[in-house]
Amino acid sequence: MNPLRVLLSGGGTGGHIFPAISVANEIRKKYPDTEFLFVGAIGKMEMEKVPAAGYKIIGLPVVGIQRKLSLSNLFFPFKLIASLRKAKKIMKNFRPDVVIGTGGYASGPALYVASKLKIPTLIQEQNSFAGITNKWLAKRVNRICVAYSGMENFFPAEKIMLTGNPIRQDILETVNKKPEALAHFNLNPTKKTLLVIGGSLGARTINIAIGNGLEKFSENGIQLIWQTGKNYFETARAQSKAYEEKGIKAFDFISRMDLAYSAADVVISRAGASSVSELCVAAKPSILVPSPNVAEDHQTKNANALTQVNAAILIRDNEALTRLVSDAIKLLGNNSQQEELKKNIAKLAIPNSAEKIANEIYKLLK
Repeated sequence: MNPLRVLLSGGGTGGHIFPAISVANEIRKKYPDTEFLFVGAIGKMEMEKVPAAGYKIIGLPVVGIQRKLSLSNLFFPFKLIASLRKAKKIMKNFRPDVVIGTGGYASGPALYVASKLKIPTLIQEQNSFAGITNKWLAKRVNRICVAYSGMENFFPAEKIMLTGNPIRQDILETVNKKPEALAHFNLNPTKKTLLVIGGSLGARTINIAIGNGLEKFSENGIQLIWQTGKNYFETARAQSKAYEEKGIKAFDFISRMDLAYSAADVVISRAGASSVSELCVAAKPSILVPSPNVAEDHQTKNANALTQVNAAILIRDNEALTRLVSDAIKLLGNNSQQEELKKNIAKLAIPNSAEKIANEIYKLLK
C-alpha cells in the first residue's frame, strides 16, 4: 500500500489548530509513513504552531469577513478567489487521499476545492454552536465530527458523528500527579489552589478581576496559579510580587498544563471549545467566564451546555469584576459543591476523541 497522503486545514485560533495537530499525531501513530500537509491562512498563528509541531504548512491569502463595516471586506472576494486557485494547485500537486478541516476561514477554500475534486472530506466542529465556515461546508463534505449532541440544528444528521474534541495528550494523564504538581509550582499541600487560565493572549476582564482580588485570596489562605497571557503579564507580576510567599504565582504561559490542572482544586477559564473539553477530561470544578468577543457568542453556548447539567458555574464577562473573586472563594470553601461539579463534568468527557476522528477518516478511505 502506498503511504497515505493527508491534508489538514484550519486555523486562526488555537482552538482550530491544536485539534488538527492532535488528529495528525493520531494518524501518524497508526501509519508512521503517512505524508501530511497543512493549509492555513498567511499571517495567522498556524503558520508558526504547525511547523513547531513538526508538520509542513502552506498559507493561503484568505481573510475572514468582518462583522462590522470594514475596508478589508472590499478585498474579501479577491482574496477568496486567489485562495481557491491556490488551493486547487495544492490539491493537484499534493494529491491527498483525504482532506480534513477543523474550522476557521482558512479551511473553507481547501475543503471546497477537495469536495469539487471528489476527494473524501471530513470536518470537525469544536463548539456547540457551529462556525460559519463549517456550516457553509456541511452539504459538501462526507463526514462531520462534533463535540456536542444536538448538532442536527446545523448539519445533516446522517453525516454527524459524536467524537468530542481532541485535546493535548498530557491532559489525559493528570491522574495521581498532584504531589508532583504541587512540588513543580512550589505550593503548600495543606492549602486550596485556584488555577486561572485566560488563553494564550490572556483574558482582560478575568485578569483585572484576579489582580484586584489578590489580597482577598491571600487572606483566605488560597494559592493561585495565574496564567495571564503575554499582554497582562508585567502588570500581574508586579501585582503578585508581594504575595509570592503565600503561593500566589503569575505566569505569562504554562507549558506543563497537566501539572497545573493536577495542582488545582478549582479552575477559572474562558469557555472556548478546547478549554471546556480539557476541563471535562481533567474533571475539574470550574467557573467559566465566556469571552464576549467571539463569533455568534459561541463561548456562552459552550458554557450553557455545562451549566444546564450542573457541570460548571457561569459568570458573564460583564459580571466578572464584581462576582468572580467572591464566587471563586465561596466555591473553594464548599467541598460538597466541588464534588458535585466534578462528578457532573466528568460525565461529559470524551477522552479518546482524536482516535475516534481518525477511525472516521479510515472509514472514509475504505
